[in-house]
Amino acid sequence: MLKLVVFDCDGVMFDSREANRVYYNHLLEHFACPLMDTEELGYVHSHNVADSIVYIFRKHPQISIEAVNDYARSLDYSPYLQHMIMAPDLKDFLRIITPHCHRAISTNRTTSMDMILDIFGLREHFEIVMTAATAPRPKPAPDALHVILKHFDLSVDEAIFIGDSTVDRDHCAAAGIDLIAFRNPALEARWHVNNFMEILQLPPFAERGLAA
Repeated sequence: MLKLVVFDCDGVMFDSREANRVYYNHLLEHFACPLMDTEELGYVHSHNVADSIVYIFRKHPQISIEAVNDYARSLDYSPYLQHMIMAPDLKDFLRIITPHCHRAISTNRTTSMDMILDIFGLREHFEIVMTAATAPRPKPAPDALHVILKHFDLSVDEAIFIGDSTVDRDHCAAAGIDLIAFRNPALEARWHVNNFMEILQLPPFAERGLAA
């Protein structure tokens, strides 16, 4: 029986592609490098900041990655939050499942996650939040999911993950947890949905009497 729902952040809880575009292009501009192409934008949308910086600066060996990381750490991330759009039915979905399921987040964000939870009034809805900074290894390694399952003393068949990327797919596969693909029909997953209310119609949720 379903007892735990784990959420990805970017592309699921939030449409954050524009925020990522503005943030990483700012880093490139600061070091006088060309802006990201479509492939690079897709990469930074699902990977942690350290890997993303290495990736977008891979064609610019004259730039010190350490210098980029130092500059990135000095930035105030709050201005970029104006570009993030929360899923309109996220809070309603959380209210519906809260009496029945534990809620957790597994994201490749790092320090910005705390700010996002506070600014958008989401902290009270989640019992444990794992990021690339707190997991032993970032996604797609299964470490964050292992920590979350241990926290609640649950097995993989009692949990489900909502994600939107191949990183999420591999994250779930490594841990043996079923994936709900969010607004990505091409992603290999057990189920596919376009919004949070559709999730309530899926068998694991209907069995808990949560179907709308």
